[in-house]
Amino acid sequence: MSRRRECLLKALLSLFALNSITLYIYFSSHHSHLHWQPRTDDRHILSENGKALPVSSHNTQFSLTSRAKPWPILPSYLPWSLNPNVTFRSCEGYFGNGFTRREDILPSSVKIPLNSRVAGNYGWFRCFYSETLRSSICEGGRVRMNPEKIRMSSGGERLEDVIGRREEEELPEFELGAFNVDGGEGFAGVKKLVSEEFLDQFVPEGVILKHTMRSLLDSVQVVGERDFQCSEWVDVPTLLVTRFEYANLFHTVTDWYSAYVSSRVTGIPNRPHLVFVDGHCRAPLEETWEALFPSVRYAKNFSGPVCFRHAILSPLGYETALFKGLTEPINCQGASARDLWQNPDDQKTARLSEFGEMIRSAFGFSLDRHHQYKPISGHNVLFVRREDYLAHPRHGGKVESRLSNEQEVFDSIKTWASNHVECKINFVNGLFAHMPMKDQVQVIQDASVIIGAHGAGLTHIVSATPKAVILELISSLYRRPHFALIAQWKGLEYHAINLDGSYAAPSVVVDKLGSIMRSLGC
Repeated sequence: MSRRRECLLKALLSLFALNSITLYIYFSSHHSHLHWQPRTDDRHILSENGKALPVSSHNTQFSLTSRAKPWPILPSYLPWSLNPNVTFRSCEGYFGNGFTRREDILPSSVKIPLNSRVAGNYGWFRCFYSETLRSSICEGGRVRMNPEKIRMSSGGERLEDVIGRREEEELPEFELGAFNVDGGEGFAGVKKLVSEEFLDQFVPEGVILKHTMRSLLDSVQVVGERDFQCSEWVDVPTLLVTRFEYANLFHTVTDWYSAYVSSRVTGIPNRPHLVFVDGHCRAPLEETWEALFPSVRYAKNFSGPVCFRHAILSPLGYETALFKGLTEPINCQGASARDLWQNPDDQKTARLSEFGEMIRSAFGFSLDRHHQYKPISGHNVLFVRREDYLAHPRHGGKVESRLSNEQEVFDSIKTWASNHVECKINFVNGLFAHMPMKDQVQVIQDASVIIGAHGAGLTHIVSATPKAVILELISSLYRRPHFALIAQWKGLEYHAINLDGSYAAPSVVVDKLGSIMRSLGC
């Protein structure tokens, strides 16, 4: 018996040694593919024909590599699989996968599944159109971007270095051939990918004065394989995003949401990499882009024509339900994913809650904290402040006041909270303009009550937990529904104090806050 055990032990040790050697060889040979490495002057890349090409240095940019960033597990997640039966102007049509009409513009020579990793020596292009949103998500394989045919500033500069630069210089103007799709070996000549009729049907301008996604698509040409030359290949799925009001939190959240929806609708298995097809300078909000996606790069920072194995065109933020809801009725109510899974309802949605969880997860925060109804350490009451800061090259650094006596209201709440004996209240000073984005998201997540005057900072409530209560102070000059709608679509309890002018009586605000705290058992 002992000899048999000895033989078994030797066999197990041999298998262990063989497995260790195999793993060592595997990770040694794949080391360069598993790390995101900075670009330097002495590095080269290989084109598909195997020739070495120089790579220019850019001290704040990084190469797009195959480093994966998996999708997190989100409590409010519901499947994004294509459902052709999504009802027109339903909540799923507005906030989820209402992109039900598929148009294969350049069919592949082989069938490409929606969730494939996309490879092969052929180009393809298709769009998914949403009748509800009147916009499309488009994607293609073997797509080439020619930065020299895109007229705009370089992008990614320090704000201080581009003070006074005009917005027109930062938004892209596409020459014909700014983008190409590989027509394959049998394709001869050059032709436009889409017609004007296609653009009018699938990417209508609507009220958008400068529709950059439409202009981008209008620039795309199909070329033969011999003319499809690249100085760099990006082998991972990559989102192409153009931002407009990139320094404003509300408009940037619409861009984040559009990028998230585009990633889910196209069924890519991991989070995509990102290329900004605009020339904006760096801004604090870029911290969240970098948390959400594995890498971020500016189109003009590529040294020459760059080819994407899989490129995805994200619709403009103006085309999301978050923005459209300001001018058209979107009668949706926030609900839990569990309830909707058990009892589907066209008038309810969990998509904004799912998106808010995505943001919190991107910064590494736990997603189960909302199960705690009453925090042991007390209730956090967050006051979102408006303060002066330099937002963009055309900004003077002064923020327009929406609450003329903000400091007085703040001081009154602070005094009330410190003297509140029924329970412990932690009053948080939300000076967001000078806080890292991660810290902003954390104080939103930890808040039981969020108070603030109407302003972009309140858009953070997309990341609030389900039990959070919103109290908005609304000047008579800014009676807009932005945050009442977000609260409704997330299923958050919402209260408003409509002001006569921009002055808020501190006693009225404190009384309303006291009523809210009593409803929380405090």
